[in-house]
Amino acid sequence: MTELQKVEIETARFMRMNYRLDEVPGKFYEVDCLKFKQGKKTVLSINFREDCYEFQVILGKAEREKFENRREEFPASIQAMYDEAHTYHDGKWLLIPVRDLEMLEAVKKLILIKKNPNRQYKPDKSAVYSKCGHRCDLCVHYKALDEQLRTEMIPRLTYVYGVTDWTMRCGGCGQPDCYCVDTGCDQMRCASEKQLSRCTECPQYPCPTATVGYQELEARSISADDITLAVLPYLPMRRN
Repeated sequence: MTELQKVEIETARFMRMNYRLDEVPGKFYEVDCLKFKQGKKTVLSINFREDCYEFQVILGKAEREKFENRREEFPASIQAMYDEAHTYHDGKWLLIPVRDLEMLEAVKKLILIKKNPNRQYKPDKSAVYSKCGHRCDLCVHYKALDEQLRTEMIPRLTYVYGVTDWTMRCGGCGQPDCYCVDTGCDQMRCASEKQLSRCTECPQYPCPTATVGYQELEARSISADDITLAVLPYLPMRRN
């Protein structure tokens, strides 16, 4: 896996798990981009360059004050971009090329300054977790899933993943009627090769093998509700 692929996966995980936002395709001049929006307000825009992801973050007055109070937490390169960026009527525009996880971690701090997370992790005593960290009880295949919820999920899953057959049923990870007991699965096969009983014991968790939810960044429309019902059940530490 290339460093840029790692950036893509971690960006998708961070944005979708922390923020309830619609994903809307767009253009930055001639470059394809993906906008993360709450209503008409764009929180973040990512431009798809050939050699990097270019994060476009606009900081208003209050956000600039927060950055300036914390500027020493950021790499010198971002401090320089901030100082050199022109301030328009709607704020200071930063265009930050991200090619590795180290720069992405700095950009995450900027995004958190721009907007506090609006998805929250709520412990649920009734939750049924798989050995790879997914929510069995929120999976479309779970036998005990509420049928009304399953009916709502299926068209969203079909849209997100391009799969039409969701008829397989499973009793939950580790149960006698668990689908993976007979078929095996890539996640637990990987854990077994590492002599682990579950993915969540692995120091590399979460990883692309364990996290089978939608991980791509594309210039395509996906609603916040699509993310909630079709993606988050298959990511670790699901948020509401």
